[in-house]
Amino acid sequence: MAEKIIIKKYGNRRLYDTENNTYVTLTQVADIIKSGRTVEVVDAKTKEVVTAFTLTQIVLEEARKKNFLLPVPLLHLMIQFGETILSEFFEKYLQQVIRNYLAYKESVDQNFEKWLGLSSSFAEQAKESMGSVSAFQTVFDLFADQSNEIKKTKGA
Repeated sequence: MAEKIIIKKYGNRRLYDTENNTYVTLTQVADIIKSGRTVEVVDAKTKEVVTAFTLTQIVLEEARKKNFLLPVPLLHLMIQFGETILSEFFEKYLQQVIRNYLAYKESVDQNFEKWLGLSSSFAEQAKESMGSVSAFQTVFDLFADQSNEIKKTKGA
């Protein structure tokens, strides 16, 4: 993965991409992350790292657009128990669950592609086999014709 992109956050809520020397929106920061890059957001005045806050804003904006982020009962639990229980859960377990899911999904996708490749080769082999069977069918028909001739002669 490429090095981090440093984003400066100014008091007027503007974000400045120091790599490309341009102002960016939250959507553009999300696109940077979706492309596989890592960002670090730093308050321009205090030099405090505010990456988690900015990434949370991105998640909330996405949720606002779709009018759904997390189930309401889970949101109630998050507020009720605050940082004590849920921060550990999110930091340790949820992150690993998502990584495992993505690895599993990639594995299933790869196996499915292999299966599709095998099924097409099986289809080709079946067509070839049918061609071979039809060649033998002609031979079998000859024997069947001779057998019928013999039966006719014996029965006659």
